[in-house]
Amino acid sequence: MSNKLFPLLLGLALVVLPAASCRDHKLKTIDVRLKGKTLHVEVAVTEAEKESGLMDRRSLGPDEGMIFVYDQDQRMHFWMKDTYLPLSIAFLSVDGTILQIEDMQPLDQKTIESRQSARYAFEANRGAFARWGAAVGDKVEFPPGFPH
Repeated sequence: MSNKLFPLLLGLALVVLPAASCRDHKLKTIDVRLKGKTLHVEVAVTEAEKESGLMDRRSLGPDEGMIFVYDQDQRMHFWMKDTYLPLSIAFLSVDGTILQIEDMQPLDQKTIESRQSARYAFEANRGAFARWGAAVGDKVEFPPGFPH
């Protein structure tokens, strides 16, 4: 390989590989409605998807988030290990009613717990629920057939 070609290929690899790894993070997405606004959310269903969550992400769009799906209502525990984004989390009932909203700090290993059993957890940029005008008691509207 020529000495001139190697730096070009290395530069290309440094651009293409990080872009590919960002795509690897993407899960199935759905649109949900909250307070009349359409939000684009990734859906974490498997244990591996839920364990990874938004770890290692460096950005999240203003109307994006992630919903963690559980098979039954349960008390939930979340932390921010390896999560660089400041997030808010809403714990939701099976019908999408917001039960609790909490702010979380990047890289904090303190556990955030749901005060009651919930079916879903919805993470978004910190302050997003307030910016969307959402509060405890409001309902996230899921598409037909969700979560399956």
